Amino acid sequence: MTRANLVLTPGDGIGPEVVDAAIQVLKAVADRFGHSFQTRPYLVGGCAIDAVGTALPAETLQAALPADAVLLGAVGGPRWDDPDASVRPEQGLLKLRKALGVFANLRPVQLYPELLDASPVRPERLQGVDLLVVRELTSDVYFGEPKLRRMVPIVGAPVGMQGLHPQEEIQAIDTMSYTESEIRRVAHVAFQLARGRRTKVTSVDKANVLESSRLWRQVVTEVSHAYPDVALEHVLVDAASMFLISRPASFDVILTGNMFGDILTDEASVLTGSMGNLPSASLGDVKNSLGLPRGLYEPIHGSAPDIAGQGLANPIGTIMSLAMLLRHSLGLPAEADAVESAVKAAISAGCRTRDLGGELTTRQMTAAILDRLGR
Repeated sequence: MTRANLVLTPGDGIGPEVVDAAIQVLKAVADRFGHSFQTRPYLVGGCAIDAVGTALPAETLQAALPADAVLLGAVGGPRWDDPDASVRPEQGLLKLRKALGVFANLRPVQLYPELLDASPVRPERLQGVDLLVVRELTSDVYFGEPKLRRMVPIVGAPVGMQGLHPQEEIQAIDTMSYTESEIRRVAHVAFQLARGRRTKVTSVDKANVLESSRLWRQVVTEVSHAYPDVALEHVLVDAASMFLISRPASFDVILTGNMFGDILTDEASVLTGSMGNLPSASLGDVKNSLGLPRGLYEPIHGSAPDIAGQGLANPIGTIMSLAMLLRHSLGLPAEADAVESAVKAAISAGCRTRDLGGELTTRQMTAAILDRLGR
């Protein structure tokens, strides 16, 4: 029997609904396989701002650091979108990732044959698609310094009468930054995972323009020498975005930076029919009480405030994130397989939420998965 302590951060919008669905599945796994999972919810994101004035309360962080894993829903929404706000929901998520040291974000893109018609991409282009994006998670433009706004002279503005200074305007600065060690550690993760797949890594960058990308390409190439059994190709991010639509089956493992990975995986999600289908696992070097990677698990979708509280959310991404949690942080591959098989069986039986062209509510879709998990 495995005993584990899991921290829940449901967050905002549909986050609480999809996390509740995953917890129902977790309880079913515990009952079926004889495990004991302790869970407790904590605030993060907009709800935390409303409650205590910060997006990541100290209580949440203090609970997450010793936990075996963290399961997150989503953060953000229109009510916290004021561009002049000094505290924003996304700050809580970024700080949590950084504090946990989870630098490798794994985003698998696996298609369900029954959902090929739900994708905007022609079915014949989707045959054989099974890719994994390894996104660096704790550096890049999201964390680079300096990050600021300042006043600067308007370029070409005339000097006023009597020697007055030229007119000024606001300049915003975000810094894209990578160190060798940050690139190297996530590259090793990608190559190691590729060894268990189809032994190919596609490194995505913008090396024709960005100095940080040129360092990225240099270091990834150096790391590849330790994996002679894994093929490496370099692709510019604009070309990669095109190839994800025109020939997605050509990819095995995609290795890329934080911002490029964020954008490309949203694009890749529509290959499966809905962003609501995609899970993710964020891992680092820190071990939990079981001697396994302490991870942060979450669906890749946002808080979807337009459907929050209506029971319309697709819980598959969060439930599949739970499966990744079982596999990577709890060392329970059979249990993870059982959850994934239950999801596949529900989809094969025609169970669909509205985003997939069906009419099932979040609860009904969860019930359909639970029913197949119990078989």
